[in-house]
Amino acid sequence: MTSPLLPLPIDAFRDANGLAVFSSVDEAVAVLAPDEPVQCLYPERLQANARAFLDGFPGRVLYAVKSNPDRRVLQYLYRAGVRHFDVASLPEIELVRGLFPHARLSFMHPVKSRRAIAAAYRYGVKDFAVDSDGEILKIIEETNAARRVNLFVRLALPKGEAALNLSEKFGATPEEAVTLLRQARRLSAKLGLCFHVGSQCLSPEAYKEAIKLAREVIDQAGVKVDILDVGGGFPVAYPGQTPPPVDTFLAAIRATAEAHGFAGVELWCEPGRAIGATAGSILVKVEMRRGDRLYINDGTYGSLFDAGALGWRYPVRLIRARGPASETLRPFSFYGPTCDCIDVMKGPFYLPEDVQEGDWIEVANLGAYGFAMRTAFNGFYSDTTVAILPEDAASARARRSSAKTIRLHDRLAARAGRQATK
Repeated sequence: MTSPLLPLPIDAFRDANGLAVFSSVDEAVAVLAPDEPVQCLYPERLQANARAFLDGFPGRVLYAVKSNPDRRVLQYLYRAGVRHFDVASLPEIELVRGLFPHARLSFMHPVKSRRAIAAAYRYGVKDFAVDSDGEILKIIEETNAARRVNLFVRLALPKGEAALNLSEKFGATPEEAVTLLRQARRLSAKLGLCFHVGSQCLSPEAYKEAIKLAREVIDQAGVKVDILDVGGGFPVAYPGQTPPPVDTFLAAIRATAEAHGFAGVELWCEPGRAIGATAGSILVKVEMRRGDRLYINDGTYGSLFDAGALGWRYPVRLIRARGPASETLRPFSFYGPTCDCIDVMKGPFYLPEDVQEGDWIEVANLGAYGFAMRTAFNGFYSDTTVAILPEDAASARARRSSAKTIRLHDRLAARAGRQATK
């Protein structure tokens, strides 16, 4: 026999995607007092970032699903107007197609299994990236030489100012790309050339140089190209990394494309980080302090992989349930919850000097890749996600007055689920 559930006024406490809604992360801490990491999604920022690309980029905007494949994120982006998605695997295709049957999906991973190619084609995917003649052959064979397939030759680029070079693993050299363009032109309904300047690219000049190189390769191939895909790599600001605003990158792409004869060619871009990063944060709890070491309940095997493996720093903010914190800041390093000694994030992360066990820390700019790269190593994993939607104080007070109802409802629901399995 299961326990009865208290009626929960869904509209008052949950968004359309089922996420619990709070007016701030501080309110979420006050209500939930969480002992596990909490993903905090800022839907208004997410949709504003997406609209900045939809309004400012002179062509098609493909959201890079790999940066954050959470279905709630995808649904918010769809409401913002995103109708085209850059997918890199069959599970991503199945996810997006299940949510949005009429969206356009482009399979821009240059190396795909035969099974993935065939299944993608059955799901209605017609756009495929390639960087070798072997990949072209696989696509032609697995789609039965369909003339409706659009092939995109991936061009490798010299290493630039991006934090992560994405041309070491994928991409054809300019000489190889010439041959591939000629081959793909004979087999494609529409022919595209694509490239990626690298993740977290800090300079618009990288896109300018890439577009110039694309023009040279196309001219040498002597074929008509229908689409130029400038890829992703659009940056966000992290401590120690302050790139120009995104609209500076978009303006540079527009001007350079026009100057090099791409006025009649359809332009694509694949933003991921620049759409999602500032729209998400991770709320972690301090389990122990040892000098300047803070042992927290998330780490490199969770949402903070880049903080550990790459040494990236993120904006941080202390949240204390009771009493003020010191105004004096000092540098700290983070140590994750697993037993692995590489679960360390050196930072430095600047926090009040009196940070202590039981405090919470909001680690910002993790809405891209942070949410997506979590593992369950050592059993440490949390999928708790809340939406942060700032609102007027009166509405916030009204919701807080009923917060116990939410918590009791969720506890009873969990208890009912456990009893049902007995």
